[in-house]
Amino acid sequence: MEKFLPSVLHTTYSNLRVIVADNASSDDSIDFLQSNYPQIELIELAQNFGFAKGYNEALKFIESEYYLLLNSDVEVEPSWIEPMVQLLERNPIYAACQPKILSHKNREWFDYAGAAGGWLDIYGYPFARGRVFDVCEKDLGQYNNTTEIFWASGAALLIKSNLFKKMEGLDEYFFAHQEEIDLCWRLQLEGYKIFCCPESVVYHVGGGTLPKGDSIKTFLNFRNNQIMLAKNLPWREKLWKIPYRLALDQLSALKGLLNGEFGYFKIIIKAHLHFFRWLLLHKKTFKTPVISLKSLDGVYGRNVVWQYFLRKRQTFNDIVNRSRRGSI
Repeated sequence: MEKFLPSVLHTTYSNLRVIVADNASSDDSIDFLQSNYPQIELIELAQNFGFAKGYNEALKFIESEYYLLLNSDVEVEPSWIEPMVQLLERNPIYAACQPKILSHKNREWFDYAGAAGGWLDIYGYPFARGRVFDVCEKDLGQYNNTTEIFWASGAALLIKSNLFKKMEGLDEYFFAHQEEIDLCWRLQLEGYKIFCCPESVVYHVGGGTLPKGDSIKTFLNFRNNQIMLAKNLPWREKLWKIPYRLALDQLSALKGLLNGEFGYFKIIIKAHLHFFRWLLLHKKTFKTPVISLKSLDGVYGRNVVWQYFLRKRQTFNDIVNRSRRGSI
């Protein structure tokens, strides 16, 4: 925050309020803000609610036409907001968008957290234009077109406030990881569209909440992905896709066990047990949609895991464009 807050304050967009929501931090963040930026609004939350509930709680105090959710480990360019607002102003069904997200460390390369807009494969695996699993591409202008996507990154997410409220915000059970994918999926099910606006550029450090490889992060990703499928797939798809995905997760766990990664094996088993507990607790509280996943924008109609690990296709265009040409 100390490093990147100045870039936010140099934003050229005039109709702007900069608000810091403190998620019960244990460092000197509040003292730093009050000493150095007394003009900045501060919302102090009573406890660490995580990414999802933390934003939900903070945004209850804010009245604005748009919400722009921004991680503290993101550096922004001065004119980054204008193109995104202009895009969402074009049509009432344009709900949310993200900028092009580049790596702060390697500024010519895409960042892991969203890159040039998130996609989902037909089995629920997330990836992005410019980032497939752990491979990030160099930004050569290949994704400089404004386009519809499946999900916009929570690292820098602009959303119409009335639609955020209509969707009842982020799913607080997720705590962190993939809650923005779930939100964008729910928006699409209601007929709204999600975009990437590459005219806007930000630079993300990444790993500020939970570092890559962290056991909690792994647990949340496996658990939350299954919950997301259970919530948003129609019955005709969830009845076979969820068991299929559980089986693939178990194969990944077994592979980890055979490689001596017993901790990784235990995390996946734990994630699945927590998913089944969620099903028992919440099966009566959510309605099952009827819209097929493949009918939504930003969906790859095949298995990205197969393409990446077995076909060795590791860039977005190599996977998606080859499939469109009929190559398998």
